Amino acid sequence: MSATRRSGSFSQYPKARPRRPGPSAPRPSGRAPFGTTWWGQAWVEALEQRAHLDTNRLPRGRAYARSGAVGALTLDVGRISASVQGTRAQPYSVTVRVRTFNDREWNAVLDALVGEIGHAAALLDGELAPGIARDVESIGLDLLPGPGEIEPHCTCPDWADPCKHAAAVCYLVADELDRDPFGLLRLRGRGRDEVLAALRARRGGPGALEHVSSTRPVDAGVRARDAWRRPLAAPPALPLPPERPGHPVLLMTDSVAHGAIDAGALRALAFDAAARALELALGGTSSGLELTRGEDLARRAAGLIDPTGRGVSPDLEALARRADVAPRVLARRALAWRAGARAGLETLDHSWDPGRAVVAEAISFLGDGAVARRNRVTRGDAQLRYARDGSWYPYRRSSGTWEPDGPGLVLSAFADDDGSGD
Repeated sequence: MSATRRSGSFSQYPKARPRRPGPSAPRPSGRAPFGTTWWGQAWVEALEQRAHLDTNRLPRGRAYARSGAVGALTLDVGRISASVQGTRAQPYSVTVRVRTFNDREWNAVLDALVGEIGHAAALLDGELAPGIARDVESIGLDLLPGPGEIEPHCTCPDWADPCKHAAAVCYLVADELDRDPFGLLRLRGRGRDEVLAALRARRGGPGALEHVSSTRPVDAGVRARDAWRRPLAAPPALPLPPERPGHPVLLMTDSVAHGAIDAGALRALAFDAAARALELALGGTSSGLELTRGEDLARRAAGLIDPTGRGVSPDLEALARRADVAPRVLARRALAWRAGARAGLETLDHSWDPGRAVVAEAISFLGDGAVARRNRVTRGDAQLRYARDGSWYPYRRSSGTWEPDGPGLVLSAFADDDGSGD
């Protein structure tokens, strides 16, 4: 089922306002480079120049990565995984394995990092200084993968190494590393907390805690009466909200088979919560908590409608499967929500009698042959449905089913001076 607006007799109506890209939207259009930080750029360089992958598939992989065909990435110890929508209906599963350091190599890496005070301090502050890569190289190792250290696998029939689907996943790793540089260490075998704990232990050494506590000056504090007498400082100015939703921390784990928690679903909920928080910060009035389960499901599905118009998107299919709803049914409800939120969804689910005077307006608008039944006025394959918000919502018959076909209309805005329909 096509999820885009169809052409027809309603094409002259005002189109719905373009939707701001959400968390699951494709990568920004154009030829923006992959990797904006030094470690993200270094990953792309290693991928293109050092890893000895098949260069014939890399350009097509970049195109796939920019098209939004790649689902959510998962970075784990020595492993990257994602689903990629190809030309077939079922997405392909891509796994990219990266060689991990063994315990001896990790001990050498940590010893090299702790020897440079500035680099160790940057890591403890959650930053990856450029000199860290040189420190690791000085002991004969490399944080970035070299020849034979990247092993892509895909369920598609392409024999290339990598295929375009795996290449797309490899390129998007640069974007994930931009957000969390510790993902690079994770791929080599150690997570953020494990690396920081090892660095703190090496920096502290035996008796370090006692030394700090014995030399630190004692804070005499402030008397309560003196604190209450202090004049109040002016409150700081409220910070401006960001331009786009923040990125929740990437879950460095896979979903456990038959487990109680689906990591992909949890990640999607986190992104959705970030987008709704930004809407509230920008002056929105709805937190979403007032919605019913069915309304909230339609709202979430509205952000997953396939923008290419080639059917139901894989993300919407996955949401329908988790909600135990047929994908076609959920797609119709998503279109109704996108057309008019709760009012649009109401026209899909309910019919009611708004009165003869209201219905006459739609009959006059559609012209000769229009037939009214309660709040629905039909002429051929076109239909208008009246909602309690005072708008008429267009529908179009497709394969025997009435489907939402655009945002709500105020018919009086289309009337001529003499009161006749447009």
